[in-house]
Amino acid sequence: MRARIYRPARTAMQSGTAKTHDWVLEHAPASPREVDPLMGWTSSHDTQSQVRLRFPTREAALDYAQAHGIDAVVIEPKDRKPNIRPGGYGENFATGRRTVWTH
Repeated sequence: MRARIYRPARTAMQSGTAKTHDWVLEHAPASPREVDPLMGWTSSHDTQSQVRLRFPTREAALDYAQAHGIDAVVIEPKDRKPNIRPGGYGENFATGRRTVWTH
């Protein structure tokens, strides 16, 4: 069995970093998906591809994979650079502001 271990990125609907701190072990599909000729549904005989395990650390996920004989590939995350503006949002409402703040 092949699997990948990664830390998920934030979704497009999130502005914060919720649900991005845990590491995920996800199995690769072992068989291709098939289209049912009668109903048109997509199906597969592989149930492992539906399982996603979460771990607090990368080492815990690797230990689990080694203990269960899973060939795992670790994908390192790309940490985003914090976007800190000088002055920040509160600067818009400062009393000592030089220019007038308008919409």
